[in-house]
Amino acid sequence: MSVPPNLVTLHPYFKAHPGRLPDIQALLPAFVEKTGSETACCFYEFTALEDQIFCREGYAGAAAVLAHLENVGGLLGQMLTMADLTRLELHGPAAEIDQLRTPLAHLQPAFFVVQCGLVR
Repeated sequence: MSVPPNLVTLHPYFKAHPGRLPDIQALLPAFVEKTGSETACCFYEFTALEDQIFCREGYAGAAAVLAHLENVGGLLGQMLTMADLTRLELHGPAAEIDQLRTPLAHLQPAFFVVQCGLVR
């Protein structure tokens, strides 16, 4: 997979409230549909392990991450009535991660800065 050099990946982990997993599963396609209009989204998918929901997503730069969060804000608000955000990670080049530190500080994410790697 070819990825942009400014790729930022967002890794939110959610834990469903008791009995709410079916409601969350019904909401996930709306996230996918809304995100489908974002041209700077490189990939986006949900995975699950029992009552844990994970969204694997990547964007071409910090501005695209912020635009995505604004785009899905209403849906995310709904999700947070049914699940807790248990962990949030952002991974990317230092220049991109630095642009996200202040606007996302209220979410207390873990910011991972790329050190080296291989892209094919």
